[in-house]
Amino acid sequence: MVRPSSNPPARVARLRRRLSPRDRAVLGVLQRVRLASLRQLQRLVVVDGSPRARTRRAQLMMTRLSELGVVTRFSRTIGGIRAGSSGYIYGLSGLGQAVIDTSGPLGGKRRRVWESKPYFQDHMLEVSDLYVQLVEQHRLGQGDLLAYDAEPAAWRHFTGSGGDLVMVKPDAFVRIGTAAVEHSSFVEVDLSTETLPTIQKKSQRYVDYWRSGMEQQWRGVFPKVVWLVQNNHRAERIAGVISKLAKDAQALFVVGLLSDAPGLLSGDKPGAAT
Repeated sequence: MVRPSSNPPARVARLRRRLSPRDRAVLGVLQRVRLASLRQLQRLVVVDGSPRARTRRAQLMMTRLSELGVVTRFSRTIGGIRAGSSGYIYGLSGLGQAVIDTSGPLGGKRRRVWESKPYFQDHMLEVSDLYVQLVEQHRLGQGDLLAYDAEPAAWRHFTGSGGDLVMVKPDAFVRIGTAAVEHSSFVEVDLSTETLPTIQKKSQRYVDYWRSGMEQQWRGVFPKVVWLVQNNHRAERIAGVISKLAKDAQALFVVGLLSDAPGLLSGDKPGAAT
């Protein structure tokens, strides 16, 4: 016979009551972006006090959430040995997903957190950092962050020319409002690990999706496809790939530096290449 205290729904409900608004904010961030470093979480949810006090509060908060079992702390750290606990990477555990998702008695459908390869972690952390930058820009009044969907929420599907189901899988879908203008973008974060033929195939898939008209019917406009890269050399190479697409499709794309991402996505800075 199972005692009530060990019943999963009861445990989930009990944990929900124990979480503070800041705790729930952390779980919400991890639900959105999948992985985040302690420093990124600090920038998002621990914004008051001196830098040292913010770091200490963030460390204590994440230690507590790890002990409660609602977040998973990955064995790998970023920033080297000197980073210490500030370099830890966190994801939402299965229990944490149940706690934050109230769509069912056990929190509805849950995604598993896994020890992915360093490349995939680096890529997800870069996408997470983009989210952090856009939130900080929003707080400064430099553009209203209207939407930020990371994968898989950002993904789209459409029917291909052969009648098959085709997926476009941007790293994020972003909407930013500036004055009376709204800028929407499909974001591809590139860390120079994919071949140019792969870049060409991905870009052509966006063109095919644009030609399907599904996004325009749904939202009234087709977002810019923004390739964010680490350096100008890579930007030039991806711009070269885009220049080989159909002429009418090339205007769909912008290529720019990761360091310029907030300005690019809010329309304040032109792309390094188009």
